Amino acid sequence: MSEQDASDPAEAADEQPGATAQEGDASDEPVQPDEVIDADEAGDGDGSSDAAADGEVAVDEQLVDRVAESDPESVARELAALRTRVDGLEDQLDDREGEIEELTEKLKRKQAEFQNFKKRMEKRREEEEQRATEDLVTRLLDVRDNLQRALEQDEDADIRGGVESTLRSFDDVLDAENVDVVEPEPGEDVDPHRHEVLVRVDSDQPEGAIAEVHRPGYEMADKVIREAQVTVSDGAGQ
Repeated sequence: MSEQDASDPAEAADEQPGATAQEGDASDEPVQPDEVIDADEAGDGDGSSDAAADGEVAVDEQLVDRVAESDPESVARELAALRTRVDGLEDQLDDREGEIEELTEKLKRKQAEFQNFKKRMEKRREEEEQRATEDLVTRLLDVRDNLQRALEQDEDADIRGGVESTLRSFDDVLDAENVDVVEPEPGEDVDPHRHEVLVRVDSDQPEGAIAEVHRPGYEMADKVIREAQVTVSDGAGQ
């Protein structure tokens, strides 16, 4: 055996560790957080894997290989691109939050405007009701003036004509307000919605029929605002 042949094993032995270290470079790469997957995903899905049971974290070998095979500049560019994308998403999130705040303020203003609108409508309705009452009272003042003038005449004066004229004026005011007099004739049937029975009396009218009207009632727009007070025949006078 020559001296060169005898030295080859030693040189081979010296080169062997270096080769082993080179082959292990890929496994020495740091594991990124995104490269870690859940233990359940590493198993067979039913929790029977020993690694999943022990809570060990499995690593995506393809991702590790891709990182190991990539040069540092490529990895740096990819990280920079991801960082830029994250910054862009954060800017979009800030913009959305600003839009939400603006819409919230607009909603509050609209709600305040609606409340003010309701208050204005309520006040206007009250004013209209007051004006309607004012108009009615104004027309009734003429009726009162006529009654006052009739009472100021001499005691011996015949005031019937003036009173009748005043009553007609008053009825005209009621007609203008869509008010009808409820004054049934004797012998008519009692209407419990429009008539109030005061007492049963002896009368020539049929039993249960109206004998006499004690006080007329009034209807306004088909609504009874005061029932007519009547007496009812018990039939004893027949």
